[in-house]
Amino acid sequence: MLGAIIGDIAGSRFERNNYRAKDFELFTEDCRFTDDSVLSLAICDALLSCRGDYRDLGALAVQKMQEVGRCYPDCGYGGKFRHWLYLEHPEPYNSCGNGSAMRVSGCGFAAASLEEAKELSLQVTRVTHNHPEGLKGAEATAASVYLLRSGFTKNQLREYLQVNYYPLDFTIAGLRSSYKFSATCQGSVPQALEAFLEARDFEDAIRTAISLGGDSDTIGAVAGSLAEACYGIPPDLRKQALTYLDQRLLGILKEFEEKYPGQGGRKD
Repeated sequence: MLGAIIGDIAGSRFERNNYRAKDFELFTEDCRFTDDSVLSLAICDALLSCRGDYRDLGALAVQKMQEVGRCYPDCGYGGKFRHWLYLEHPEPYNSCGNGSAMRVSGCGFAAASLEEAKELSLQVTRVTHNHPEGLKGAEATAASVYLLRSGFTKNQLREYLQVNYYPLDFTIAGLRSSYKFSATCQGSVPQALEAFLEARDFEDAIRTAISLGGDSDTIGAVAGSLAEACYGIPPDLRKQALTYLDQRLLGILKEFEEKYPGQGGRKD
């Protein structure tokens, strides 16, 4: 779970000021957690609140996103989601935005099967992003996390993603100079997936994702969630990232990691 948060924090200072190379300092005083981290942890809180029975996950996702999200009103929400956050009776708003993908990695870590990863993703996504592309971007992310922590190699994952979700007919190096900002799933999730697939290790996945430009914190969050599932997180990066979170967010993270420990740590 922390992989998404690290990608978010490292990418936060580049979202509107892209840096299209990989030789940047990963953590600085200008970095911060954004809505990507807040809502990822809100979804984790919803998963924990289910106590193993996910029938009410959708309702709990709404409750926890509003409950946790309102504590951080200035963390960078999109306009439609900000409006949704404060509604008494919130409804989905047909969004294809990449907010669905950046917050869903917890589903991939909590799931006991690929089908469950997809179902959990659907339940927490359709409460806001019920557009087909919003649902697809979230499912591709959650499914990838589950498959990687279950032993899929990168080659196997690439094939699975191309058959089921996106063509991935590009490279990051080939795209970098022309890539434009996109807050949609279809315009940023395939790029985040490719950044992970090309990376050598956890840190390289974060650097590769952010170096593409565009919506850097969200692309970093998606790539970081997959990188954690594959490689685990280096202890020094973990230690630095935790200093950016407050006690409320740290508490959710700790409880989630205790119940759903990551299974990364190989190099393939």
